[in-house]
Amino acid sequence: MRRGTLRSSFWASNWKPLVVVIPAFNEAASIANVVAEVRHHVNGPTLVVDDASTDDTAVRAEAIGATVLRLPFRLGAWGATQAGLRYALRQDWQVVVTLDADGQHMPADVGPVLSPVLSGTADVAIGAYPERASASRQLARRFFQGIGGLAVEDLTSGFRAYNRRAIAKLAQPYATLFDYQDVGVLLDLKRHGFRVVEVPVRMRDRRHGHSRIFHSWWAVTRYMLQTSVLCLAYAGRGTSRSAQSRPHGKSV
Repeated sequence: MRRGTLRSSFWASNWKPLVVVIPAFNEAASIANVVAEVRHHVNGPTLVVDDASTDDTAVRAEAIGATVLRLPFRLGAWGATQAGLRYALRQDWQVVVTLDADGQHMPADVGPVLSPVLSGTADVAIGAYPERASASRQLARRFFQGIGGLAVEDLTSGFRAYNRRAIAKLAQPYATLFDYQDVGVLLDLKRHGFRVVEVPVRMRDRRHGHSRIFHSWWAVTRYMLQTSVLCLAYAGRGTSRSAQSRPHGKSV
């Protein structure tokens, strides 16, 4: 879906235009290109949430035309993402698209990821690229699919689209406790009956930095221990009453 198509299909509706939220920590090497590409493909504002970077991430993002929300101290990838969701909620945006700041996601794929959310067939859409899975990613995916009951192939993708209801849910204070944006968020969405779908997307190789989770076996071990506790905690909760009263749709 090209920029013109995105304008005709989405901006013709009664909703306030979407915002693209990009959480970023020390991504000065890539952020300008990412923002420029987003602005080329999406006719809407770009919000970079600078997670207390120590480099020129914020300056370079502003120079290329993004709105920058500077955090006074580091909150991590999910904390920065949630700050963006809360900002979007206050600004009355109806849809949020999140992208990573490292340049691996392709903003040209925003249209396909948005499509199920705009059509009302999903509350959340995940841009999925399971082919990127290393041995550690495959291990984590199979493990959490098993103990969490999640039917999602790309658990760690930061390329997502959220509708207004999902934004409001994930902006709540209790969601601040999630250390990561992937499994914890997906478990919470599942418990509350949100419809989550995956949309195939393309992905570039990383040019700068490294994965926040899968760059070492120690990081993988820490991630799996923390997330396992979260999965076990959610396993005993069951489905919320509000979710039981809603019409059924495809969920995670």
